[in-house]
Amino acid sequence: MNYLENRKYVIQGIFLLIGALFALRLFYIQVVDSSYKQAAETNAIKTVIQYPFRGLIYDRNGKLLVQNTPVYDLMLIPKEAKNVDTLRLCRLLNLPLEDVRERFRKARAFSYVQPSAFYQKLSTQEFAHIQDNLIDFPGFFINARTARGYPQASLAHALGYIAEISPKQLDDPAYTGYRPGDYIGKSGIELEYEKYLMGSRGVKYKMVNVRGIEKGSFKDGAYDTLSVAGQNLTSSIDLDLQEYGEFLMNGAKGSVVAIEPATGEILAYISAPFYDPSLFTGKDYGKNYMALLTDSNKTLFNRPIMASSNPPGSIFKLAQALVALQDGIITPETGFPCNQSLIKCAHGHPAPSNLALAIKYSCNPYFYQAFRAEVNQGRSRNTYKDTSLGLAHWREQILSMGFGKKLGVDLPNEKKGIIASPGMYDDMYGKNRWKFSTIYSLSIGQGELGVTPLQMANFMAIMANRGYYITPHMIKSIGNSGHPLPQYEEQHHTTIDKKYYEPVIQGMADVVASGTGRNANLEKLGITVCGKTGTAENPQGKDHAVFVAFAPRENPKIAIAVYVENAGFGAQSAAPIAGLMIEKYLTDSVSRKPMEKWVLSRKYLEVE
Repeated sequence: MNYLENRKYVIQGIFLLIGALFALRLFYIQVVDSSYKQAAETNAIKTVIQYPFRGLIYDRNGKLLVQNTPVYDLMLIPKEAKNVDTLRLCRLLNLPLEDVRERFRKARAFSYVQPSAFYQKLSTQEFAHIQDNLIDFPGFFINARTARGYPQASLAHALGYIAEISPKQLDDPAYTGYRPGDYIGKSGIELEYEKYLMGSRGVKYKMVNVRGIEKGSFKDGAYDTLSVAGQNLTSSIDLDLQEYGEFLMNGAKGSVVAIEPATGEILAYISAPFYDPSLFTGKDYGKNYMALLTDSNKTLFNRPIMASSNPPGSIFKLAQALVALQDGIITPETGFPCNQSLIKCAHGHPAPSNLALAIKYSCNPYFYQAFRAEVNQGRSRNTYKDTSLGLAHWREQILSMGFGKKLGVDLPNEKKGIIASPGMYDDMYGKNRWKFSTIYSLSIGQGELGVTPLQMANFMAIMANRGYYITPHMIKSIGNSGHPLPQYEEQHHTTIDKKYYEPVIQGMADVVASGTGRNANLEKLGITVCGKTGTAENPQGKDHAVFVAFAPRENPKIAIAVYVENAGFGAQSAAPIAGLMIEKYLTDSVSRKPMEKWVLSRKYLEVE
């Protein structure tokens, strides 16, 4: 019994001894040795994201189109935000109380311990004002990054803009690696080349005390990573030509697209009305965006690649001529009477005795008769079936010219347009219930046709190249490669033999030399322009004016399409604009000032 009692006292003694040792150690740590207190004050690790410089964008001659400008974001770690004077914060940021509370709520919803953007896009002045007060707001810190800046107020529809990534995008696996508050391309080149422009983030780990004061790098930066800047892009745009085109189109509605035929590089890309891309930077981005979105002029509508519902008008006669030549329906010497009992002809002229004259006069009855022969070639003894087979064959050749499909330009939201098909008419009228008399308006570029201005310009590149095109593109070089993406170096050939282009080109040269395209004539400068005017019917109002061209005739350097809404005949407005831009590009000057003055007067909008 004594043995058991002694054992109990030994065990109790051991526990008392251990307790005493712990008490003495605790006293030493808390009272005698201050090193642990100092360590506790510096054991918070703050993660600082190093945002990369987004790649810059230049024009083809090295002029800067898009740059980076410094901005500052106020970041918040909710866990560390203790006893925040909310009203003072409201005054500091010039925000209403409910707005500040909502920002706190969003930060906590994202993460209680990870930083997120509380207030973005502080200017340098705002940053300096807030920085002096941050010591009184635990959990808040400033994160520097760059935003987009635009030295030139041009090319907004092509450049696009960047904005904060949306919650929907964050949930999309395609955006793995992005974080709330990150900025990404939302439209234009910024969106299409996001993966090249974005670069990759870096990170620094900082030791901070309870007051948020930095105490140095964590483990001397052993775990830090450097950010990698995005790649710069060299665009195909000629800024001087772009600005001149915008100068000519200011106050009008429509599109101008100019292409270098040999490469498919887009030299000018104008959607009018246009806007200053700087409107989509800074804290007023949302307000400016909504103002443009609700603008009755549809300023945000990217006309060169999205205006696909309007018919091409008479410029489509060039495509009709090529198909008819290829199929042996006509020869360059074929003539047809200008029989207005078949279809009205707006131009008073003698009967065209050959194809070049038919193009020069833009003779509707000529192309009516050629198209009728094209689709009714006696493939069977059934008139309805013949027309369906003929139209299907015709359509294949038209599609090879880049119509009725997306060309694949390096811009998002391109539309493919409309090229009539047998299936379309079967749906409209019923199978074997339509024939040539139902669809004859196609012969003159009306009816169930819709082409984009980009497709029109690309068609001129095909004419200039005598039978092929390279997919139009905005970027000619990524980084230091000196090359665009591989798909923008491949030739696409049409179904039309090269020998059939020259008779059509002769007609185009005659249009500009002495026909409806005289306002684009540059013979006095030694430049032969080949073009075609057109009028696109508009059921909602005054017709739209069209002019397409390339120049010079031999070794062409520029192909262009001008589309002016509600301007009537292409000869009055579209042809002068194209002629002036061709002169500007080929000679680096403009000598025809009276023509320029006429364009800028907008009097063509009054001509009936």
